[in-house]
This record gives sequence, structure tokens and C-alpha cells, in this order.
Amino acid sequence: MSNAFQWNMGDVFDALGDNIDPQHPALIHDGRVITWKEMTERSNRLARALIERGAEVQDKVAFYLTNCSEYIELCVACYKARLVHVNVNFRYLEDELHYIIDNSDAKFVFYSEEFAERIATIKDRCDKASHFIEVNEKSRPDKPRNAFAENYENLAREGDSSKLEIVRAPSDMVFIYTGGTTGMPKGVMWEQHNMWKGLGGGKNHPCTKGKEVKDIDELMAFVREKKGPTQMPACPLMHGTGFFSAMTSMTGGGTIVTMPVQGLDPELIWQTTQDQRVKSIVIVGDAFAKPMLECLEKNPGRWKLDSVRTIVSSGVMWSLETKQGLLKHMPQLMCVDTFGSSEAIGFGVSVASAEGGVKTARFTIGENCKVFTEDHREVVPGSDEKGFIARTGAIPSGYYKDPVKSDKTFPVINGVRYSIPGDWCTVDKEGVIHLLGRGSACINTAGEKVYPEEVEEALKKHPSIRDALVVGLADDKWGSAVTAVVELNDGCELNKNELSAHVKEHLAAYKAPKGYVVVEKMFRAPNGKADYKSAKSFAEQALSVKSK
Repeated sequence: MSNAFQWNMGDVFDALGDNIDPQHPALIHDGRVITWKEMTERSNRLARALIERGAEVQDKVAFYLTNCSEYIELCVACYKARLVHVNVNFRYLEDELHYIIDNSDAKFVFYSEEFAERIATIKDRCDKASHFIEVNEKSRPDKPRNAFAENYENLAREGDSSKLEIVRAPSDMVFIYTGGTTGMPKGVMWEQHNMWKGLGGGKNHPCTKGKEVKDIDELMAFVREKKGPTQMPACPLMHGTGFFSAMTSMTGGGTIVTMPVQGLDPELIWQTTQDQRVKSIVIVGDAFAKPMLECLEKNPGRWKLDSVRTIVSSGVMWSLETKQGLLKHMPQLMCVDTFGSSEAIGFGVSVASAEGGVKTARFTIGENCKVFTEDHREVVPGSDEKGFIARTGAIPSGYYKDPVKSDKTFPVINGVRYSIPGDWCTVDKEGVIHLLGRGSACINTAGEKVYPEEVEEALKKHPSIRDALVVGLADDKWGSAVTAVVELNDGCELNKNELSAHVKEHLAAYKAPKGYVVVEKMFRAPNGKADYKSAKSFAEQALSVKSK
């Protein structure tokens, strides 16, 4: 196919508004349904309202929001007005919140009503932000809690709802701020054309039957024939996994269902899945899947879940045992592991099903991917040499206002620009990637490198372990001692010798933890990703170890 067509998400959503059944649901939240006609008109009004308030091309808009319909609606408005989405972790407190708003140069700040007090405490520090808009619970058109803010619903309900009829560019940006494992959050800059191509160029939409579409007209022809699925991002939209998945579904004319709670509520997930006939659920590994499975085990047959066709996970490992358990309750299900990050989409996909067999996720290296050593030598498949997975093609432009880190993560190797987020792996003769973990979390113990994720997965296979994170603590003998922070299953006790022996059955002996610490609730972000910094600090305090 020709690569001449240049994609812009605002143009895609304009076309969707013209082609989808006006009454087809676009957004569902806590029983409230917004049709595609309503979302199209509301996003047009929002876009105009921002421009009327002084928004200029590629101004930044901060989204300090929990999962809600307004998140998607506002994002569509930003596409249409040529403004830049900036995600803000809703767990952030004052200093972290101010950092993101300031670092991103956000001119507009949209925030959930529950964060009104926190916003008020930092407003005067945010000298670049000229407008604050409050999203009220249930989207009621009341006065906002903060007198300096405007009400979101008023902007969405009032004004001209027609298309903006402006010329947009494929280079229009989307920012995804990612915390990583070290340092301050970094703003990953995605040009919309590259984001669209990275998300599969349309071929990941169920309506296109796996075909990469050549232009918007061809996409609309597919959408008119078969709209995208009803999808539930169980993980936060503020992180890449939820955001990218929702965008894929929406640009196929789908429906997004969001939960009216911040935390993970498995019963509500399954009840809403039944009530809304959800076809696709997006999670982040076992941090979501295990509690969801436990809920099904405790309530056999309570929910009718025959609508579910896929559960998609990204970001962390999703265990074989949990997949097998979910398939017992939903034999029609496909468990889809996707390998990617905020810095690169599409390293690989692995699918497990009852019919096709359930195996550990196997990611085969793709045509745009290679594995490089630290000094940028290409790893030979089957050599057992460890390296970093890298992707070229549709990748981000870099980190916002950070050329040094951009050059490190997006290097030019042999004349080709790659994205190398930092995932260590080996690659076998068949081209199958074996993930080891993020380089920044790698533990050097007595000269040997230990990758936390492989030890964590071994630990989680033990029946007493609900969840585990592995960190390195300063040690006079080992340099860094492999240390496990574990969350136990109900009724289980910690048996250090038994756990170490169990790990040694699966991994080399030097990888077995030298110490263990029990925690009531594992250190994970709302998206399920490991918070190694907090886990390490907790372990140091519990074991009276001084950090280096």
C-alpha cells in the first residue's frame, strides 16, 4: 500500500462523526450513555471553547482526571482544536502535580472535582496555566468548587456544535508522560501520524479484518460495515496501556465503558461487563487479572460473560496460571499479551486461547525490531547474549525539553533511528524474545546481573505468594543483595527457605532472594506497574539497611 496518506486524529474523528450511526453509544460511565452524535457535538463545542479562550496551535492541555467519559471526549476535542493531550497521574500530590503542569507548559488544566482542593493549593505556582476547568461528578452543570475555575459541562453543552473546518497536520502532537523507574516523569512526544501507524494503522480494528487501511475513506468504509467493540479500560486512561487501547477502539467507531471508581473493583468490573455487553477488557497483567479471577472463583456463575472476546494486557507479565483460570470461566476468551511502552508501541503480540492452547507469552521479533547490546552491537539470534529490544519506524519524536535523555532512548544506529525503552532480553534462533526486565531495575549481585521480573515470576508461581517485587539492597558481601518484597495469599505464612528453594527450581541459585519482607499491599501504581522505588525504601527500612 502507499504510505503517502498522512494521518491526523482530529480528521479521523470528524469523519467518524459523519459516518457512524448517530445513536450508537460512544461513551458509557456509571449508567450515563453519550451517543456518537452527542460526543461529536460536545467535542466540537469544547474545541471551540478552548480556541475562544486563547488556545493556539499545539498548546498543552493537562488531564488531571480519573477514568470518565470526559477524558475521551476532551481528548477528541484537543485533536480537533490541534491541542496537545498531557496525561497527569491522578495519584500525584502537590509537588508532583505542579511539576507536570509546569514541565509540560500546560495552558489549560482540566481536573476532576475531587482534586479541587489540591489544585487550589498549587494554582498560584502554575504561572503558565491560564485556565482551569473542573469536571463535576455526574457532569452536573453546577458552579465549580474552585471560584477561579470554569465548569466543564457548560463548555460541552453551549455554543456552536458544527465541525471546526480547520486544516490540521500529521505532526500534531500527543504527549504521554511516563514515570519510568527512576528520575522525574518524562513527556514522550508522539506525532499523531506515527501514533496511528504505531497502533497498527487501522489493522488492529476488528472492522478492518487485519488490513492496514490506506486513508480515512477506506477506514470509514470498514466502520460503516462493522463498528469497533465495546471496550472497558479497567486500567487508568492516564497511562499508555489504557490510553492507546481506548484510542484504537474509538477510531474504529467503538464504545468505551469506564468505571466510576479509582481503584480496582472486580465485582463492579464483572457486573458492568455483563450489563453493557463488554467485548474487550484492558488490564495490566496479574495485578488486575488475579483479583478479577479470584472474584470469579468466589462467585461461580454469578455473571453472564459470554460477550467477552478479548482481555488485553500490556506493561507487566501476565502469568500462565491466571490465563488458564480465566479461560475456565470464559472459554470463548482470547488472552492477548502486547509488548510495548509509552516510548514504543508494537514490539510484539502473543495470544492464548482455550482452542489454541495456553502457553507463556512468546513475542516474536518483528520486522521493525532488533536487539542491541549496550554498545549498540546487534545481538545474533540464538547467541544467548543479552541486549535491549529496539524498534524503528513509527516511534516518538523524543522526550519534551530533554534532548539528553532523548538521544539515549532514541539513538541513531547505523543511520537508523530507534526507540530503546530499556527492556533487557535474549532472542533465540526462532526469533522469539525472552524478556528479562527493565535495565534501570537490574540488580548487580557479586558481579552477576539479576533481572527482577524473572525472579518475581518464579516467586509468584508459589501457592503462598499473591504478588512480589524484587529489589537490590546494599550489602557488604554481595554488593547488592537480591531481596523480595512479597504479598502473601490469605492464610499463608512466610517460609523463606521454602521460597528460596522454589526459586532455585526455576532459576540459577544466585538469583534466589537473600532476604524477604512481607507487605500487606504491594507497591504498584494504579496501572499495575511496579513501584520499585517505594518497595526498595520499604525493604531497607524493614531490614535496617542503609541505601547507597
